Amino acid sequence: MSRANTSTPLNIDDYIAMQPETFRSTLEELRAIIKSVVPKAEESISYQVPSFKHYYMLVAIGTNKKYCSLYTMSSTLTKELKDELKGVTVSGMTLHFLPGTKLPTALIKKIVKARAKENETKALTKKKS
Repeated sequence: MSRANTSTPLNIDDYIAMQPETFRSTLEELRAIIKSVVPKAEESISYQVPSFKHYYMLVAIGTNKKYCSLYTMSSTLTKELKDELKGVTVSGMTLHFLPGTKLPTALIKKIVKARAKENETKALTKKKS
């Protein structure tokens, strides 16, 4: 959540508007990349961060004092992509990007696609049970 404003954002637009200006374009770009892969992903605020749902929680984005972050919501996936994540700051399931730097778009799309497939598979499995 924003360090400048402690009120809870109502939606992703509010969240982004609450962030320091230097973070906003990177957050908008992360949002656009996610929506380009899963256009119908439902947007919400969950645990006070922008979240995207596709059957289940897909990914989330956020900030800390230094970085814009992509929460992959899958430790398995970050382990599987370990070699591809070289050069990216990673903490557990979270990828961190300095605001204003070029994002690894292809890598982010790959992560979102993989998460969408995981969620679709899980939903089909539950439906069959």
